[in-house]
Amino acid sequence: MKINRMGKLDLLVTEFCIGALPMGPLQANIPIDHGAHLIRKAWDNGVNFFDTAEIYQTYPYLQKALADRPEAIIATKSTVSTYEEMEKSINKAQQELGRSVINIFHLHAARSTPAVFEERKGALECLKDYKKKGIIQAIGISTHAVDVVEKAAEEPNIDVIFPIINIDGMGIIRGNTTTMIKTIQKASMRGKGIYAMKVLAGGHCIDRIFDAIEFVRNIREISSIAIGVVREVELDFHLLHFNQQPIPKELLNQCLDRKQKKPVILNNCRKCRLCSETCPSGAITMGSDRPSINMEKCLACGYCLPVCPEFNIRFA
Repeated sequence: MKINRMGKLDLLVTEFCIGALPMGPLQANIPIDHGAHLIRKAWDNGVNFFDTAEIYQTYPYLQKALADRPEAIIATKSTVSTYEEMEKSINKAQQELGRSVINIFHLHAARSTPAVFEERKGALECLKDYKKKGIIQAIGISTHAVDVVEKAAEEPNIDVIFPIINIDGMGIIRGNTTTMIKTIQKASMRGKGIYAMKVLAGGHCIDRIFDAIEFVRNIREISSIAIGVVREVELDFHLLHFNQQPIPKELLNQCLDRKQKKPVILNNCRKCRLCSETCPSGAITMGSDRPSINMEKCLACGYCLPVCPEFNIRFA
């Protein structure tokens, strides 16, 4: 499997990165043993890069799979704003991942504006301090917004950027595929490491899976592509694809034969608007009695689930 350097860092990552989001309770909620099996199988087949986040609640999957593999590269994220909150997030990641060093720690900023660096100044200061201590190797930001990527490229303390990019431009905020690629290229020229999310647009591009993945692979500034898996056939497909090996027709059909779960809003809504404010793709809008979801925009990220105070959103 192809290995790329992450920007100017001494981190060599596989082109295929396992995204842990779909495994956890925000999406498929598969058993920890099964998720850990998939992660370990990926590792045993050459994948060395794994992406997670505090909000995903998937640390136990990675800990179980990679406890004896400290050389595995793990990126995580936190949505917090203050120094004290970020310190707690770092400690939580260390404890629940079973690691003294976190390779990449992001400001989790899916729908933030360029003001995020000022708004989360305390959290960023904490990451800087922990990088000086050697507990964090690299500081990053994950975002869906073109202008945040542009701002991050100018921020000297940001080493890695994790932007959304896909062939249809779904989920890109304040821009489109063309402007995001141009901004990624500028960020790379400034020495930032780049890896990509949502290349299948939350399942919307699954019927064009080869074209969608190859589109992003051909952006040479991108070092790795994070893709989530919850079934063994999905993992087998990506292992073959990223190793430039032929895909058996039966495996492809099995991989594509999956009902894409989407969020459903139940009746017990207090109209707090937290779900619509959280949605990074602008898919949720407030109706007269409850929110509605535009499935053409929904990326199936699951970020709306934990913010609902009434536990009124489910994936089905």
